[in-house]
Amino acid sequence: MLLNTLGKLFEKAIANRLQWEAACFKLLHPCQFGEVWQNSTKDMRSYLTHLMRAGWTKGYKTSVVACNLVQYFLSLNHSVITLLLDHMGFADVVVNFFANYLIEQFTKLFWDNQLSEPFPAVVKVGQGSALSPILSALYLAPVLWEFHTKKHNAQLISYVDDGMIIIQSQT
Repeated sequence: MLLNTLGKLFEKAIANRLQWEAACFKLLHPCQFGEVWQNSTKDMRSYLTHLMRAGWTKGYKTSVVACNLVQYFLSLNHSVITLLLDHMGFADVVVNFFANYLIEQFTKLFWDNQLSEPFPAVVKVGQGSALSPILSALYLAPVLWEFHTKKHNAQLISYVDDGMIIIQSQT
């Protein structure tokens, strides 16, 4: 019980540090909302309202396609997370921590004074983890940055594991 509580506190501290660095170095796209520092649910509502009203002044109609990425947290590729953290400029100690924490973990069982052979222990970034919102936002950030560099009349916004594609046009 104590180990579980300490683990949650440790995850929360790491998550706070990742959030701080992501905000400080502008690693996340401005269209990533929810569970991200400086981009709350209220900010998303204001962004959508502004986008629609600006479209109305130009005579545009707005269409929205909403999607939910099912099992998003559990399907994050942990090797890709470490590569992204490295590419985004996080310190080697942070990248190495996540490589050791998430990839190729093994455990042993001790029962009745006997220790088992090591066997794989799958560590997932689950939905209840304090790390899941920031790791998933960092994981999705390159997609949003790439999408918004293209010239088209569509917007892509993300709310943790939910997304919206917004298109404005005359018809």
